[in-house]
Amino acid sequence: MKLRLTIVALLLMPALLLAGNSYVPVHVYDPARNAAQDLRDAAAEARRTHRNVLVKVGGTWCIWCRLMDKFFTDHPALAELRDRNYVLVYVNFSPDNKNEAVLITYPPIPGYPHLFVLDGRGKLLHSEDTSGLEQGRGYNEQRMKEFLEQWAPKR
Repeated sequence: MKLRLTIVALLLMPALLLAGNSYVPVHVYDPARNAAQDLRDAAAEARRTHRNVLVKVGGTWCIWCRLMDKFFTDHPALAELRDRNYVLVYVNFSPDNKNEAVLITYPPIPGYPHLFVLDGRGKLLHSEDTSGLEQGRGYNEQRMKEFLEQWAPKR
């Protein structure tokens, strides 16, 4: 009987370990989401995984937000660099929900998308106006790489 319980415990261990990591990434602009809770959850995941948080503020209405998504899809090495160093979380800004109670705690946003870099405690490290990362109707690969490397956590 004892051996059977040990085997069952060993079989369940991976599921129990995975259950402890229940973070669900927020990669959509959803006005119904609780942005404050999403940021707390992302910071906790960043702390757990020794990364920073990359907050992307925008909305489905924002063409440059969609262009940034396409840019990372078209540049998988940069997406890998981003995901290795950051927990990415989207915060909606739209007429349906401007998330003013959350965004008021950060520097003013001159345009969208806007990026904030937070540490694992949720402390603001940097505010990035993405117009400096743009090139033509997209983003500049070298400038994006430099941005991601500059604000990556020091290991």
